[in-house]
Amino acid sequence: MAEQKGYRDLVAEAKKKITEISPTDAAAKAKSRDAVIVDVREKDEFDEDHIPDAVHMSRGTIELEIEDKFPDRNTEIICHCGGGGRSALAAETLQKMGYKNVRSMAGGFKTWKAVGLPTTK
Repeated sequence: MAEQKGYRDLVAEAKKKITEISPTDAAAKAKSRDAVIVDVREKDEFDEDHIPDAVHMSRGTIELEIEDKFPDRNTEIICHCGGGGRSALAAETLQKMGYKNVRSMAGGFKTWKAVGLPTTK
């Protein structure tokens, strides 16, 4: 899918308002249970391959699901997608909803896999 200028601009604006975290730092936080990783990709992407113990909430429904799964707005949440765009938008939205410790994983799942971190099906 080719990224359109409007989408790129929207993501760039979101990235000015959020904090990104490297995949290796995200993995360490998840392993120590200091944070939860939320996969905002579509269900078919998640089903194909995903980060172990990641919680799936697609970008299209995260606003509807987040409060049920994580009612504590101080929970550290690391959003990730395929390449970093959708997770930046999701992180910005969660901040607007009052979540205080939200980050987006830089480079997304592609970078997670590129640095050799574990995945599961």
